[in-house]
Amino acid sequence: MIEGNNEKNDQQPTNRGSSVYSPVVLALVLLIGIQLGLQLFKGIYGKPSVQTQQQALPLVEEVYSFIDARYVDTVDTKQIAKKVVEETLKNLDPHSYYIDMQELQGVNESLEGNFEGIGVEFSIVADTINVVTPIAGGPSESLGIQSGDKIVMIEDTLVAGIGIKNKDVIGKLRGRKGTAVKVGIARNGMEELIDYTITRDKIPLYSVDASYMMDHETGYLKINRFSATTYREFSQAMDKLNKQGMKKLILDLRQNPGGFLTAATAIADDFLEGRKLLVYTEGRNYRRKEYMSKRMGLFEQGELVIMLDQGSASASEILAGAVQDWDRGTIVGRRSFGKGLVQEQYDLHDGSAMRLTVARYYTPSGRCIQKPYEEGKAAYSSEILDRLHGGELIVEDSIKQVDSLKFMTNGGKIVYGGGGISPDVFVPLDTTNTEPFLVQARKYVTQFSYDHYGRNLEHYQSMSDFENFRETFDADSQVFAEFRDFLVEKKLKLDEVLLQRTKHEFQTYIKAYLAKQIWNYEGFYPIINEIDPDVARAYEVIQGNVASTATAKLNKVE
Repeated sequence: MIEGNNEKNDQQPTNRGSSVYSPVVLALVLLIGIQLGLQLFKGIYGKPSVQTQQQALPLVEEVYSFIDARYVDTVDTKQIAKKVVEETLKNLDPHSYYIDMQELQGVNESLEGNFEGIGVEFSIVADTINVVTPIAGGPSESLGIQSGDKIVMIEDTLVAGIGIKNKDVIGKLRGRKGTAVKVGIARNGMEELIDYTITRDKIPLYSVDASYMMDHETGYLKINRFSATTYREFSQAMDKLNKQGMKKLILDLRQNPGGFLTAATAIADDFLEGRKLLVYTEGRNYRRKEYMSKRMGLFEQGELVIMLDQGSASASEILAGAVQDWDRGTIVGRRSFGKGLVQEQYDLHDGSAMRLTVARYYTPSGRCIQKPYEEGKAAYSSEILDRLHGGELIVEDSIKQVDSLKFMTNGGKIVYGGGGISPDVFVPLDTTNTEPFLVQARKYVTQFSYDHYGRNLEHYQSMSDFENFRETFDADSQVFAEFRDFLVEKKLKLDEVLLQRTKHEFQTYIKAYLAKQIWNYEGFYPIINEIDPDVARAYEVIQGNVASTATAKLNKVE
């Protein structure tokens, strides 16, 4: 949008800014929406009907002709077109949207499973870019950049202490494969900056964060998204766990926003034996398409628990819905997000794209778990907060179900559509230890851990055996005392009683972040999960110590 002076004098229209475009945008939203739909329909299904062309296209062309020939001001047609398209898609549903050409690359990268850049995972801590870990096989690792390094200069420009944001860092460090970028690194123990010239390369984005054995027969596997590489990563992790004797699996899909439907169905196929319906999609101009299990799976017999929460959406819900409807496993956690709409992405002529909802998906029992969106995007987006304030994330009985959306699983268990996947075993959101002091202190754990790691780099880099670290390392009184002193340096007013009461929690977090510096997420999750109440509940369930909510209610009625 072009900015200008907001003149109240209607005799000086040439100085007006956004107000010039408002009536034009409002007038054209519907018309361009019609034209957009017609062009899309034509590209996918052939020409629209003669009657549709006669009714819509001449009207759009007529309006454009009048604007071009008679409108009082010069109109930036590109900005107008962009705004009109954005507004048109925004008014369809919450998941149809326009993607600007500059944003498209980043959007595609998360689904394609790779990007081009220098190959580091970073975190901005204390207004400084901290290298969490160099990505294995990437150009930064091969040059010797280490966990704990701080990127202070990029192309001879200071980037520390200037309020740099994540998107700014990405914009400076990512680029085409084969191009180079110069960085200045501050490393603990070194007085001078270390200069590196890094040649960018293709870098993998991993969607399986961690997989490990919790005991001699129970495996844990966490997936953060469903991308083009997810199933391959999942298969490799499952192969590793199966070789270690896994008979039970906890699959963690918390905060997983979804992604490719086919990645979810491929994993569901590994859990369900025989030929079974996994999900089907259907829309007004989108014929019913069924996805079936069709091959021998990697884990068709063992005990299975899937963890969900309010941030689990889309492909996560497809996978969980298939498992729940066929009574293959137990869903543990909180009601999922509730996204039951299917989008397809269409590239536009100017290098931008749009994602358009073309169908709904339905679980095997016939559920569409899309939550309502008739009240607008703002209400749709705030629904998670409404759940929290309404008590649903804390008290199970506050979950509101609609009888008309009642369905039955293959085994006769009642499930509901219309708003996410409800768990078989509910786990309330952990709202303990929310005192302001603890909230502030937790914010400093990451920074302290990185600083402590950097000061003791040689000691930690000599560690190669994770299990030995996990069993023997203790963020003991000395490390914890360092953390306490660090909080004092940050001018945080200490609450000694609370700090001592939560000492074990802070020690575990510090230990987990140190492990992450050495072994990435494969080191982080086995440690942090030790104090995760959701994981503890899932482990109880898979050991057979907790009956599902549905079974408990059924037994109570009988």
